[in-house]
Amino acid sequence: MGQERVLRSRRDTTRLGAAIARVLEPGDLVVLAGDLGAGKTFLARSIARALGVKGAVTSPTFTLVQEYATDRTPLLHVDLYRLRESKTPLAHEIARLGLRERRAEGAILLVEWGEDSIAPLGGDPALLVRLRITSGSSRSATTSGSREAAIS
Repeated sequence: MGQERVLRSRRDTTRLGAAIARVLEPGDLVVLAGDLGAGKTFLARSIARALGVKGAVTSPTFTLVQEYATDRTPLLHVDLYRLRESKTPLAHEIARLGLRERRAEGAILLVEWGEDSIAPLGGDPALLVRLRITSGSSRSATTSGSREAAIS
């Protein structure tokens, strides 16, 4: 079910990203879902910044995975959008990238377009965040998962 939050501005999204970052632990999986333009990458950047990532936080649409050092553990920002159209099964592509192993080693996986890939990513996301455009610059974010209750 989850909790729905109204995000009226980028500032609201940045605050949500900081709240999410505060509750994450090594090995957590965060899946960001939503249509194109819903704010997945902006939220991912907000989470990365709140985890202490320095320098540019770029979209991994073409590289598939961007790795960042944080104050606590490595952060892997993953975008599975392009792999969804691959002729190779998504589970095989995820295995090839070694994401499940990196998670087992303690890296936080922050995955855009991963809602159909939770099992190959190691299952049980700490958070599933569904973003939805509600109007112009407004969004809603519905959060669920084992760390959802800790988000303030």
